[in-house]
Amino acid sequence: MSPHNRRKSVDSSDSSSGSDSDHGGKDSHKKEKKDKKDKDKKDKDKKKDKQSAQAANYGHSSTADIDNRQARLHTSQIMDYEQGPPPAYPPPLPRAPSSHPPSGYRVPLTTDNAFPPPAQAGPAVAHDLDGSPIFIGSAIMDGSVHPCKIGPHLQPYVAVPYGGAEFGHHGRYDLLPFDGASMEWVPSSHGRIPPGRSPVEGGYEEGGEKLYHALGDVNGVKVPGKTGEHLNGANVSFGGAEIAVSQYEILCWR
Repeated sequence: MSPHNRRKSVDSSDSSSGSDSDHGGKDSHKKEKKDKKDKDKKDKDKKKDKQSAQAANYGHSSTADIDNRQARLHTSQIMDYEQGPPPAYPPPLPRAPSSHPPSGYRVPLTTDNAFPPPAQAGPAVAHDLDGSPIFIGSAIMDGSVHPCKIGPHLQPYVAVPYGGAEFGHHGRYDLLPFDGASMEWVPSSHGRIPPGRSPVEGGYEEGGEKLYHALGDVNGVKVPGKTGEHLNGANVSFGGAEIAVSQYEILCWR
């Protein structure tokens, strides 16, 4: 082999070794770079997990801190209230879910019809000055429905406390037969609904405010009328007038 060829062979061998070394160095550098990148990613993930755990345990800053403080304050207020004096009314006994409509089962009538027989009208809830039986119901008026007193001796049968007077209603009304097994009169005042009780719905105002059946006392006579939270009491019709009373009874479901 000529010296020239040997030189080329040696140079070729050296070049090949150098190339392998360069490739090995590059691969090692890439591997180190990849390992460092993986390590940085793991460190970031650990840091992120730690921050998430802290956020879960202590709540986030800014609005979350305010919300947490408000929640703690609200809870404190509830506890203080619960530890205060007991409510004015005893808690109701547990009862089965109601199967009746909110306003009860009613008898639709008009003042042009004869008054229904006792079997249909049910028992009287009160008696007038002359001892005549008084029943309860709701008068269907223009744009509203008002609890009323009903009496076969009255002309017309239906009297509504309305507009500052004892209003004699002509036309459609619904008689509510009183059922002592499912209804009861519960003491109340100032338009309040006794806690935990469901009043029998009796109607509504033109503005949509709910009205319930009330039983007030006027000079020792029990008089049916209407009550509602917006009335701050009960209004009954007696002696040609609409009379406001603050202490009365409200008809509720047992």
